[in-house]
Amino acid sequence: MPRDSTETRARLQVEAERLFAEQGVWQAGIGEIVAAAGQRNASALTYHFGSREGVLDRILAGHEDSIDAHRGELLEGLSDDPPTHAVLDALVRPMSARLAHERGRRYLRIVAQLTSRFSLWREVRSGLEHRHLLQALDLLERRPAHIPAAVRRERLVAMMHLMTSSLAERARLIDASGEVELSAADYEANLTDMLAGVLEAPAALSG
Repeated sequence: MPRDSTETRARLQVEAERLFAEQGVWQAGIGEIVAAAGQRNASALTYHFGSREGVLDRILAGHEDSIDAHRGELLEGLSDDPPTHAVLDALVRPMSARLAHERGRRYLRIVAQLTSRFSLWREVRSGLEHRHLLQALDLLERRPAHIPAAVRRERLVAMMHLMTSSLAERARLIDASGEVELSAADYEANLTDMLAGVLEAPAALSG
């Protein structure tokens, strides 16, 4: 790809990431993204990425390869039957590390909007590296073993909602004022505890 085309593609991706985070993945206008990237051709984003979903997947891939690699390092050090908190830590820490950087915070605010994908976590999307995420979620979906599988599946999706919404809100607060009450370490520990609570709460089922 010619250099100017590569630079145009990069500018479009950065501006799409910013506007998706600030305005919403489905609310940000394609024309606004194109204009923010300094392009006069209204079809520039479609030309380079095919669609809104195309640029969204490129944004996600730009973050998720390194996140999943970090997650794999944390999972590799665990036993064959690791504690639930340890598996959750491997989910939370690579994500919370993105809070330290502006583009990482944008990524977290975008992911929290993709709730319709959470129940489809076993489906591998082209171009995205999720191998260690799938490993962690598979471990968590089996716990606690005494709770019916359908309930465990519901809880796993609820856990994803809580994790991503919490991270997105912390990212928003940091962007807005730079001030948050909990330290990074305390935030991670508290979020992990909350996620464990979702998964491990007693089940009071009728019948």
